[in-house]
Amino acid sequence: MPIRDTGAEQLIKDTAKHIFFAEGRLHANTQDIADAAGVSRTLLNYYFRTKDVLIEQVFKEAMLALTTRLDAVMASELPFKKKIENFIDLFLTEANTYPYQETFLITEINSNACKYTDEIKPHHISMFLEQIGSEMEAGNIAAMNPVHFVLNLFSLMSYPLIMSPIYRKAFNLSNESYACLINERKKMICEMIFQ
Repeated sequence: MPIRDTGAEQLIKDTAKHIFFAEGRLHANTQDIADAAGVSRTLLNYYFRTKDVLIEQVFKEAMLALTTRLDAVMASELPFKKKIENFIDLFLTEANTYPYQETFLITEINSNACKYTDEIKPHHISMFLEQIGSEMEAGNIAAMNPVHFVLNLFSLMSYPLIMSPIYRKAFNLSNESYACLINERKKMICEMIFQ
């Protein structure tokens, strides 16, 4: 049995991630990915057998990386406002690098929800919700169900990403101009939350 070249395997995953998350080519086929990686489709099939297996691995790695980063922010000992600023910065910085990652993750979750239940839930969400409740009781943020706070936060961050192709066309914005707009939102979102 041949020894697995993990460098080639990782190259294929990284290339697929770039095609799906950075370029937004969610329907790219295995030949497209192999060509972009500079490998044969036979080699790609050796490591992943099918596009579905490759997509599943790319999804799980992306979801684990995102959940790990968000968990680290939620579990940090920082003051709440700084924690939220870091949360927003982390999320939107990642989004500028991979503008189609959200679309990819949502598409995969909607298509295969039962396969990905373990990857979706952050470990520190209960503690984070308790901290949100404490901040509301202290009058630092508007009182509401803490889950609404999280939904609002992610809506303010995610919706402009998911709708970016339409907004870029509607407002005649280049990719660079839209990325600048997303960067501006980091401060705006905090100002909206902590009025």
